[in-house]
Amino acid sequence: MEPKKQLIVVGDRVLIQPEAGEDRTRVGLYLPATALDSQAVQGGKVIARGPGTPISAPAELDDEPWRIGGTEAKYLPVQARPGDYAIFFRRAAVEITFEGEKYLVVPQAAILVLVREDDASEPDW
Repeated sequence: MEPKKQLIVVGDRVLIQPEAGEDRTRVGLYLPATALDSQAVQGGKVIARGPGTPISAPAELDDEPWRIGGTEAKYLPVQARPGDYAIFFRRAAVEITFEGEKYLVVPQAAILVLVREDDASEPDW
């Protein structure tokens, strides 16, 4: 029996399940005709996110930057959360197919807006 495969999103990227092109998104946002014609923007549901942009502590850069330290990696977290609806620049997305499903991998910088259900359980970053 084969072990189940999983997608692991890295860095500041977000895995999005795209929505079919319509003039109105599922969450009720209207996209202008120019955006639909040129497909400049697209929407979809956030499925997973990476840990964020790796950063180093300022103290680690002073003395010996070539030295490999034993410190744990630190990240600037990604704003998108699984379940959010994202509108993003289509040209920045990379289309992949995983186990028969079509997904888009989008860098956080290409996401224009997020629509999130009101949930106070997790803080906004």
